Amino acid sequence: MELIKNLKWRYAVKKYSEEKVSEEKVDQIVEAINLTASSCGIQPYRLFVITNPEIRKRLGEGSFNAQIHASSHLLVFAGFNEISSDYIVDYIEMMEQQRNLENGALNVLKDTLVDYFSVQTPDQNVIWSDKQAYIGLGTALIAAAELKVDATPMEGFDPKLFDEVLGLSEKGLHASVILSLGYRDNENDFLASAPKSRLPISKFSTKIN
Repeated sequence: MELIKNLKWRYAVKKYSEEKVSEEKVDQIVEAINLTASSCGIQPYRLFVITNPEIRKRLGEGSFNAQIHASSHLLVFAGFNEISSDYIVDYIEMMEQQRNLENGALNVLKDTLVDYFSVQTPDQNVIWSDKQAYIGLGTALIAAAELKVDATPMEGFDPKLFDEVLGLSEKGLHASVILSLGYRDNENDFLASAPKSRLPISKFSTKIN
């Protein structure tokens, strides 16, 4: 299985070279994220792809993760602050159109989601959307590995700073998790030649027959 080989190849890069990732490959990674699973299929997060060096330098202020600015691209996964009834109605309408269904064909799903999210607290909405963003992050890591693009997932950033610089609050969003893309600096990254370290499958996984 080629995927296993590619996952053995990937690691969280600490030092990037100056080589840039092609927009074609970045677009493929973005499309993979868009196609990934999300609970109820309603994608409660948005993705920002940032190359602007000044913005990235500001986003990295105070963080120990130099990869925020010292890589080819930075992906910001931004979760919803609220799962509104209007959003659900519009999304279900889009689903009906894309699946060539009659208007109202998915009313049961729509009403179920509206009822469920109408009683959720803002904190519950944030936690739920963050979990969905992390599913997208996992897919991004796999897609990058398939394309032999290096990546570093990061939680070591200032979410309030990201919200401010990117104007996320005004968009009803918040920074959930970030991912840098680029190519490893084999000579200066101490992990570039390190063997992959993982638990044996026998300890990691339990089969219950």
